Amino acid sequence: MVLGSLPRPEWLTKESPVNDVVLSTRTRLMRNLRGHRFPNRADSPELMVIMGKVIEAAKSSPSVVKDPLIINRSLTNAERDYLVGCRLVSPEFEWTLPGRALLLNESRTLSLMINEEDHLRVQAIVGGWDIQSADRVANEAVVHMADALDFAWAPSLGFLAASPANLGAGRRQSAMLHLIALRESRRIDDVIRALGAQKIVVRGLFGESSRAIGAFAQVSVQHDSLPDFRGAVEYLVEEERLEREKMGLAHITDHAAQVRDFVLRSRAFSLADSLRCLAWIRWAAVDQIEGFPAGPRPVDHALTALAIRPTIGEGDARLDRAQLLRDLFPA
Repeated sequence: MVLGSLPRPEWLTKESPVNDVVLSTRTRLMRNLRGHRFPNRADSPELMVIMGKVIEAAKSSPSVVKDPLIINRSLTNAERDYLVGCRLVSPEFEWTLPGRALLLNESRTLSLMINEEDHLRVQAIVGGWDIQSADRVANEAVVHMADALDFAWAPSLGFLAASPANLGAGRRQSAMLHLIALRESRRIDDVIRALGAQKIVVRGLFGESSRAIGAFAQVSVQHDSLPDFRGAVEYLVEEERLEREKMGLAHITDHAAQVRDFVLRSRAFSLADSLRCLAWIRWAAVDQIEGFPAGPRPVDHALTALAIRPTIGEGDARLDRAQLLRDLFPA
């Protein structure tokens, strides 16, 4: 009931390009303030000062006048999990600690995490494959905030970061892909290794702490090379579509029907099993097979609503996941 009342992010409500394979595209920018210790070394008073500076700069930014940023302080654990599932918040971000804050715009295309690993992390997310739009939303926010904030930067290193691995451009670009046919053809491991050789990282739905389960994979690049990232995603989209075509409609219809029967007679699901079933359901929805959701967006919304880190207990969470999957099928 609580999740049903929350506004859906814009990327889940609008038509988007290449959404047969790409669920969403995200740009994340990292910045730290000159003259302040990183969050893992700063005490509470210093973190509060940093938070105040960032909030003031964010609220005065012209880019948020038409879509205001709202400070979120009293969200429930279920709401937090929903925002993690929507890719708007990192699973590790403990925003209830002193000096932390989460800011979201009304359309849920932009989120600001204050004093996570770095002083400021800006995340912009759009539907489907549209890296230009994600870059534009994130860059506009940071450029305007730079007028009021002195970001830590060095000529030989670029933007300074709490983790040495993040030094430099301070940017990570990522796309969430549905690679069900590549997994079914057992090519996905070879593809992941090939991408790794190009310094392109493949993770699961929930970032660094998760694996690619159920053929949902987050593909990301950290070095400042948009052509490399664009090429990698477009390669994956092409290969996935070719594999789907080779397998044919009969293959997906048969396997998806088995998954549907399994879901309808099951009363409890682990997170991993939920993702595996949703991967098949989404493929059937994309191909508009009768008896499945009319398009991929209902499945994408179900992915955001899964119980990720249940506070109600894993037993109840397993029941909730099963109901969520059953609700996808027409009565």
